[in-house]
Amino acid sequence: MKIVNGEKMVLGTCYYPEHWEKEIWREDLHRMKKCGIEVVRVAEFAWNLIEPEEGRFVFDFYDSFLDLAQEEEIKVIFSTPTATPPAWLTEKYPEVLNADRNGILYRHGGRRHYNYNSLVYQRFCARITEQSAAHYGKHPAVIGWQIDNEINCETDVFYSESDTVAFRNFLKTKYGSIDHLNDRWGTVFWNQTYNDFSQIYVPRHVINGNENPHQALDYIRFVSDSACRFVKMQSEIIEKYKKPEDFITTNGMFGHLDNHKMTQESLDFFCYDSYPDFAYSLDRYDSSPDALKDRWSSLSLSEIRAVSPRFGIMEQQSGAIGSTRGMEAPAPKPGQMTLWTMQSVAHGAEFISYFRWRTCTFGTEIYWHGILDYSGRENRRVREVDEIHEKLAKLSDVAGSFFEAHTGILKDYDNIWDIQVDAWHRRVAARSEDAIFEAAQRTHTPIDFLYLRENIKVEDLEKYDILFYPHPVIVTESRKKILEKYVRNGGKLILGCRSGLKDSEGHCVRTYLPGLLRKLAGTNIPEYTFVSPEDENVVIRWDGVPLKGEIYNDLLEPETASAEVLGCYENCYYEGTPGLIRNRFGKGEVYYFGATFIRETAEIFLQRLGAAEPWHELISLPESCEIAVRKKNDVRYFFVLNYAKESCEIFVKKEMTEVFSSQKVSGKVKMSRYGTAVFKWDAKSICI
Repeated sequence: MKIVNGEKMVLGTCYYPEHWEKEIWREDLHRMKKCGIEVVRVAEFAWNLIEPEEGRFVFDFYDSFLDLAQEEEIKVIFSTPTATPPAWLTEKYPEVLNADRNGILYRHGGRRHYNYNSLVYQRFCARITEQSAAHYGKHPAVIGWQIDNEINCETDVFYSESDTVAFRNFLKTKYGSIDHLNDRWGTVFWNQTYNDFSQIYVPRHVINGNENPHQALDYIRFVSDSACRFVKMQSEIIEKYKKPEDFITTNGMFGHLDNHKMTQESLDFFCYDSYPDFAYSLDRYDSSPDALKDRWSSLSLSEIRAVSPRFGIMEQQSGAIGSTRGMEAPAPKPGQMTLWTMQSVAHGAEFISYFRWRTCTFGTEIYWHGILDYSGRENRRVREVDEIHEKLAKLSDVAGSFFEAHTGILKDYDNIWDIQVDAWHRRVAARSEDAIFEAAQRTHTPIDFLYLRENIKVEDLEKYDILFYPHPVIVTESRKKILEKYVRNGGKLILGCRSGLKDSEGHCVRTYLPGLLRKLAGTNIPEYTFVSPEDENVVIRWDGVPLKGEIYNDLLEPETASAEVLGCYENCYYEGTPGLIRNRFGKGEVYYFGATFIRETAEIFLQRLGAAEPWHELISLPESCEIAVRKKNDVRYFFVLNYAKESCEIFVKKEMTEVFSSQKVSGKVKMSRYGTAVFKWDAKSICI
């Protein structure tokens, strides 16, 4: 059996046989199978069950479970247990532990308390991976492998002595000489100059947090490189022992990590952990009636799709979430498990594994509920999983299709990581990305994220009529060239304030801003400023429509005959100065907006550039609904997801087949609260 291979949609769940008596294993597997679950993930926190003491390996526990799974026709994703080193290891070899910024070790008792760069830990991880893969890899119940668990979750910073040694080696490889490093880090500032690599450490506690920003940027790159090497080490070992048809993956999507590199080097596909109710426990929570709430998960799913166009969900929320540490979020209401599952499928998932089968009765996550509660009794969530299975069976033809969008948001890791280092960058970037996504959601405009990487081709960009690149503070020659090709060939590019300010090491450029993008944008920026609290009503008026000039303003000046001022600032001391310029470049055009994007501004761009509601001739939706499109050959599948607690009506303007009911439909269609529908349409008969 394969998953995420374009053949079928598959349901799974996370199971922890070590948490339950062996006497209920068969019953659990039988019940899973009855409601359509075909796959379980196991062993990601089970090092001791395979190596209870240093060098002593026992395989009986998972042998018995795998044999039982084979009898019950349940397939297994086996995990390497490296996310939680055992007590015997951390006690004898404390150098495997991670440390905080002050060098204090994180002790045994939590999870992910190790560091990637300890040679001792690498040796033990390689050995447990090899022992596990060599023994379990040929078992017929095993269909794939998960490496570790949620790489860079819990923490994405590492300050152990091993990390300092590895960081020095990373820098020696990158810069070659200490003089070159001093130049690129600007260490002459504040007398930070180094005489030797031995004087360099991972970032440490400094007065007022005033660390060298160029060192901090390189450190994030180093963390990503370390994590990727750690995953690759395990992947190469598993590859030696797994069956040819079995896959390798890992789960989650966390910071300070080049997920593209990790996936390309080490994985067959990527898996995400989707918990839509995080919207209730994180800073993003908004209590207003029209807030996106669980709909924000579509942003994360779009990010995953940029890494792995078709992917799996290793952990899909199935119950209330929380822990004894204080996180709390409500249980899914009737219909929401289906809604969230279809949200994942709509964005590219072909494997959905619910976290978890049984809710644990002990430990930190006793409030992180699964499909079954503590007693294991039948409940509405089990019944809903059974209904989901029936729906997914009707979506089998969707497997192998790809998400379709004609509007994209450009990203790159240099700027993602610079946001972590630079508070000025962070203020504008966080606001704009959320605003553009929300505008796309509310105008029913499917969007993709697209990463500008070394191997990207202009053809990848040309799939999109419009690309937002909100605040590319760091710009490189290679990115400049591909953007120029995209626009020259007819693309429309939208830039925001602070573009082109820095080079790849985070140095502010000494040329006229927007630096390398100056020719493309057809403008220069003689002056710029944060928006004063006294000037909170700054606007840029575009054909009579005021666009709020929030947070930061670039004062623009057209430079070429092809550059046209579309809007000027008002309600500020620079009133009358251009704030929005369109530059015609080849067959395309670039819009430079001198401020931060808010939702209303992004909506206006989508509408005026003809990107909003690309499917309005086929389907009309209320704002509470999301539309997502997956295309396979000449067939499109329109997923309509109603996130509201009230029912609503949509209007299907051309006759289509509703997949779940197999009925031809047109006209008004009622969507139940938290309801989902999928409409099948022959793409040959329409044009967009």
